[in-house]
Amino acid sequence: MPAPKPKPENLWLNLICNVGLPTAIMSWGSGERALGPKWGLLVALLFPIGYGLHDFLQRRRFNFISGIGFLSVLISGGFGLLKLDGFWFAVKDGALPALIGIAVLASMRAKEPLVHEMIYNPQLIDVDRVEAALTERNAHAGFTGLMRMSSYLIAAAMLVSAVLNYGFARAIITSPAGTEAFNKELARMHWVSLLGISIPTMAMMMYALWRLLGGLQQVTGLTLDEILKQPPEKKTAPPVDGGAA
Repeated sequence: MPAPKPKPENLWLNLICNVGLPTAIMSWGSGERALGPKWGLLVALLFPIGYGLHDFLQRRRFNFISGIGFLSVLISGGFGLLKLDGFWFAVKDGALPALIGIAVLASMRAKEPLVHEMIYNPQLIDVDRVEAALTERNAHAGFTGLMRMSSYLIAAAMLVSAVLNYGFARAIITSPAGTEAFNKELARMHWVSLLGISIPTMAMMMYALWRLLGGLQQVTGLTLDEILKQPPEKKTAPPVDGGAA
């Protein structure tokens, strides 16, 4: 029997646990009259850590990008408890997306490049139909070129994110760790990363997906509707014969 398909990730729960609740706690719950700087940081970190474990147990599938985010949370918590200078937070915020970009490039010759995890995955694309069309038209060379182009675009998006992350973190995180002001600056950095960095990065990744889908239509001869994964048809119950005796 084929392995069951992983459940789709809950985007809203992801945003609430990884951004919304930690930001709110560090902004308003880390004062001396509330949890305090130390416990405010620890409680804020529990939500993304708990979400990461919950998501893995529910979907039984390791997501490379989610793993990087999980590692980022652990490093932030460790740096905060060690009361390291804001410079190290800037290094961390810049290094993690840079590592993703480098990993994407390094995986290009692997059996399953990371670009498959990001934009060419069976939750979005009807991979079986695409593979059949590529084999029928003997177009695997063209497909390899599309994957290479997509990898370069995603790696560029990650490297731009790394530079922006480092610059914003250096400008925002200036207070000593272990203080209420530091927690508020860390919370502000969460929002800046989401609105000022993640959205442009996602826009670049959507552009890479758009280029990929256009290229797939050319090399496979399939339409966009045929390439995209379609939701399963709902089975309707047969009408009840009300006239039976």
